[in-house]
Amino acid sequence: MNNYKKWIVTKDDENHSISLILNRQDRMNVFDLESLDELVDLCERIDNDPSIWVVIVSGEGTHFSAGMDTDILKQITNVSEEDFRSNMRHMQECFDRFERLKKPTIAKIKGFCMGAGFMFSLCCDFRIASEKSVFCMPLVKLGLTVLMGTQRITRLTGIQRAKEIVLLAEKFNSEKALEYGLINRVVPPDQLDDAVKKLAEKFLRLAPRTIGITKQVIGQGAFLPIRDSEDLEIDLQASILDSADLREAMTSYLESKKPAFTGY
Repeated sequence: MNNYKKWIVTKDDENHSISLILNRQDRMNVFDLESLDELVDLCERIDNDPSIWVVIVSGEGTHFSAGMDTDILKQITNVSEEDFRSNMRHMQECFDRFERLKKPTIAKIKGFCMGAGFMFSLCCDFRIASEKSVFCMPLVKLGLTVLMGTQRITRLTGIQRAKEIVLLAEKFNSEKALEYGLINRVVPPDQLDDAVKKLAEKFLRLAPRTIGITKQVIGQGAFLPIRDSEDLEIDLQASILDSADLREAMTSYLESKKPAFTGY
């Protein structure tokens, strides 16, 4: 999985994890169209690889991601309305695809986490940030609204705080992000790698396919009527009744022994 121009991809077979590092350090890891398209390709490969149980995303060098490449922002606002709609939909769908990954995802955040980079982190299931991280949604200063999923902020923080974050476009620190419910944990910079590693290792003790369907139950079920969400639970559980890992999880739990999962 190393044939990508904008991502450094490292697979750890022993720990069943894969690390995706946005590799545009010279531009503070801003997203461009190629990095988004490569992300979609990576998602397809990850979801089809049963040996990958957890995904860790970060940015090369000092920053997580400072947002979207300004060249793209200039291009998308200098086209017809039809092309603008088409281009934005394509970009949004790239993040949507990542959010739909069946594997748990962890954002390892340091430095700038802004704009599209901020929105990308919110597509992850877990977010651990260095104490020195800086968050911001600066798009209104460019005359643009949030174009990569405003609701991701609103659903986590509520309407009032979302307005404060988006309309004022001010920078805020990791402690404020934690207070707002935007991240799961804040750690000193020298403890960031270890904190992410320990979280990822927790998934070694859990059945991968069960984690995958449970992630779907939470993500999709949150927007369904209760009866429909309960039907979703039944349907997804029924879909893995043939799973060897399901039987292994049940047996190991009842016999108080360490499970040996395979991803199947």
